Amino acid sequence: MRSEATGLAAEAALFHALSDPSRLLIVRHLSLGEHRVVDLTAHLGLAQSTVSKHLACLKDCGLVASRPEGRASVWSLTRREELLEVVATAERLLALTGVGPEHQYEERHP
Repeated sequence: MRSEATGLAAEAALFHALSDPSRLLIVRHLSLGEHRVVDLTAHLGLAQSTVSKHLACLKDCGLVASRPEGRASVWSLTRREELLEVVATAERLLALTGVGPEHQYEERHP
């Protein structure tokens, strides 16, 4: 049986994985279907090493998985519906608290 601290650490790691805007963009792109790193790099305008680092973080939390395809790896979400539900819930919570795209976090916390 997991201790409360272990459970909280796992939850914190999950929220950490979703705390970076680039990782959220990757999640959004993968919600549309499988992508190779080179595809994500082109879509997001990020360096290959950056995309790979973000995918590793998401993989550590079990949010993404890869499968080989030729010499490349193809990435996908492991629990698409549940992850999109978390993102949608976060968007609703932000709207309810008045913190949204029009109320940038940096404006409130310089």
